[in-house]
Amino acid sequence: MRFLNASLSIILAAASLTAAEPTTPDGYVSMFNGKDLTGWVNVNCHPDTFYVKDGMIITTGKPTGFLRTDKQYENFEMEFEWMHVEKTKMANSGLFVWGDPIPAQGSGYTRGIEVQVLINFKPADGWATSHGDIFSIWGAHCKPDRPHFKKIERCLPSEERVKGAGEWNHYKVIGNNGAIKLHVNGKEVSGVTECNPRKGYLALESEGSECRFRNLKIKEMPSTNPAQAQIADVAKDFKNVYTGIDLSNFEPDEGHAGHWIPSDWKLRYDGRSEGTPGSLYLKGEQGDFELVVDWLLPAEKAKDDKPRRAALILREQPDYMLTLSVGSDGRLILCEDADERSEFLVDRPVGTEAPGKWNRTIASLKAGKLNVVLNGKPVIENLPLKKLPAKGEAALMDTRTEVDFANLFVRPLK
Repeated sequence: MRFLNASLSIILAAASLTAAEPTTPDGYVSMFNGKDLTGWVNVNCHPDTFYVKDGMIITTGKPTGFLRTDKQYENFEMEFEWMHVEKTKMANSGLFVWGDPIPAQGSGYTRGIEVQVLINFKPADGWATSHGDIFSIWGAHCKPDRPHFKKIERCLPSEERVKGAGEWNHYKVIGNNGAIKLHVNGKEVSGVTECNPRKGYLALESEGSECRFRNLKIKEMPSTNPAQAQIADVAKDFKNVYTGIDLSNFEPDEGHAGHWIPSDWKLRYDGRSEGTPGSLYLKGEQGDFELVVDWLLPAEKAKDDKPRRAALILREQPDYMLTLSVGSDGRLILCEDADERSEFLVDRPVGTEAPGKWNRTIASLKAGKLNVVLNGKPVIENLPLKKLPAKGEAALMDTRTEVDFANLFVRPLK
């Protein structure tokens, strides 16, 4: 028996070593199995935006968004091939490095560093190229190896090496200790240093054009111990609700057609839904949950000069409704309707962006208490709600005014 146990231990150890071995002799591990998107997360796109065909990851480019890795990376060498198919118009995509798990406020993209994947673009003043630019996006920062003439955080490549439509290009991206170097078709052409974040997710971008990726592989290198402030946010199992193309994750209502309007990464509401009611309800009931949503009110004033409001229904049952709204006047109102009585639980000014700019609301209901964060600042903390039902419906509320919504994510809380 001891012999059998020892033999079994040896076999299991050998199997474990085999499973952990890199897929290539030079230490690289494949990032794509060639069959499905295992190891990747579709963050904010339609389920059909990224798909697998003939050993390639393909993005349709619609809507704007990204497909990220399911784990974070710090120091690494990554290689992949990419090809655009558009022959005449600008064709755009990219690799996001060290990004956050969900989009930045008021954007379809993550905060991070972008390695450009682009063809057919040549502005007259030469501020950008189609040959491997690297630049910071949406609150990230970096220092270009060669200062940009417009003093922006963008490194232009030292030479033009990218091939055109229908041809495969090879990128080698080296990220180490907050620096990124890009090799295009076998030669280093651009780089940045002092990146923040310098640890996070890697992602493939969807931006209006079909783009194909293949032979994605990576080799991780030892950590250089970034500070917590240099690490991207960690994923919290949020699920995307708005696909950028349709309203498939909301309760259907014919009266919403032409009023709740999918518009790429934005969901536009004209304030005139003929639905019953006009609010746009998420499918299914929510128990304890956390919701993220970006919203924007029009810059111009209403004709009657009354404040415009963006609002959420956080929980609704036939005899109960909890609503949260923020207006162009900067006031936040929390209202609870129960037992045929309305009560304003909160009514005070808060730190909103001016009309015409994006805001982000994060609201959570857990164990009968409400927390709300607005633009990164707590505005309601552990507010007890004694009448709150255990579960109910949630919605983007009809306030009879124009509102743009975006980046709608939900996760259950335990």
